[in-house]
Amino acid sequence: PALTRPGRFDRRVPVELPDLKGREEILKVHAKKVKIAPGVDFNTVARMASGASGAELANIVNEAALRAVRQGRGLVSVTQADLEESIEVVIAGYQKKNSILTDHEKCIVAYHEIGHALVAAKQSNSAPVQKITIIPRTSGALGYTMQVDEGNHYLMSQAEHDMRASAILLT
Repeated sequence: PALTRPGRFDRRVPVELPDLKGREEILKVHAKKVKIAPGVDFNTVARMASGASGAELANIVNEAALRAVRQGRGLVSVTQADLEESIEVVIAGYQKKNSILTDHEKCIVAYHEIGHALVAAKQSNSAPVQKITIIPRTSGALGYTMQVDEGNHYLMSQAEHDMRASAILLT
């Protein structure tokens, strides 16, 4: 707030998040710094990274390169799977494989995530569910449901708005 008081700066330049095409192009720019396996589909990665900023997209590529190195493929190349897992790391954090949930807690988390998937399936224009996991993440999430949009959507009906707002409140 101190920087945006009158007299400090004459202009504010809003920088919006990139659209699908923008995300794809940003990923390609950052991918030039690493060796990419043949057949990597940046469009799919860009769809999965909906809402990501340019910095987050750069982080996704860097995280994928680190994953390839950890798995001993650093000199070979970054795969589609590396990029897709890195999206999950950037969005939800690393997997907490040493986290111990009881079977009862796992069941509760599974029901919760299935609830998200059912709400998505019942919404008329909801993005399809791509993945559901109950593996805890370092962000504090005990699981999550990933939806991947088919494209860019700029308008939604009042009913869609209300459904998304209620789904966010349930999270």
